Amino acid sequence: FEVKSENKKTIWNTEEVPEGSEFDDSWDPREKPEYEISFKQHVGTEDVFFGMTGKDPSTAHCEDIVIKIKLPETKYSDITLDIQDKVLDLRTPKKKLLLHLPYPVNSKEGRARFLSEEEILEVTLRVSRNFDFINFS
Repeated sequence: FEVKSENKKTIWNTEEVPEGSEFDDSWDPREKPEYEISFKQHVGTEDVFFGMTGKDPSTAHCEDIVIKIKLPETKYSDITLDIQDKVLDLRTPKKKLLLHLPYPVNSKEGRARFLSEEEILEVTLRVSRNFDFINFS
């Protein structure tokens, strides 16, 4: 048996631990709220009428992820939201949501707003993509 890490007292290597597992609280009794994920892209007339930029309706061409989370009987001051590059962690006194995001996001450029009449938290996150033949702008 050989330990591959530099620290001989560690149990696992960092490569063996899945990303976001530090947020997993399987013992937490709070229920998971309902949520909806949608994608948003910025298009102009050159996209809609002429197809000049090559954008299509797939998620590969979307710039933002919009997550709407239903939080009934919740006040804005009770919400704790933590956004990492691939994980959204939301906590309230009655609800808990750990969401692994479908794409990496720029956690510094996100925004959230609480719609108190509808009791919905709307989180908009900018997708962080590497430039390739699809994502060139």
